Amino acid sequence: MKFNSETLTLKFRAGLSWFVRYRFILFIILLGIIYGFVISKIDTLVAVEPTQSAIEAKVSTSTNPHIDSSVVDKITQLQDNSVNVKTLFEQARQNPFQE
Repeated sequence: MKFNSETLTLKFRAGLSWFVRYRFILFIILLGIIYGFVISKIDTLVAVEPTQSAIEAKVSTSTNPHIDSSVVDKITQLQDNSVNVKTLFEQARQNPFQE
């Protein structure tokens, strides 16, 4: 079989007409492949657990909150002096999510 410009042109036109004919089906198949790939990537990334060194790095960078003892003493003193504040503290302890 010899390849010359006429046979190549005929083959190309036949392939192009086939592609034009089935372009919608090929597009749907391509979208399905892309969606399948994305879903499989999401599935693998969801299942990944952090390593122990990554956990330790995050824990070491976080700091514990510190409240000065003088502030605690002042709040306690104000709570003891005012009945309204004492009531608010008691309500907040009983239901901390109520406004």
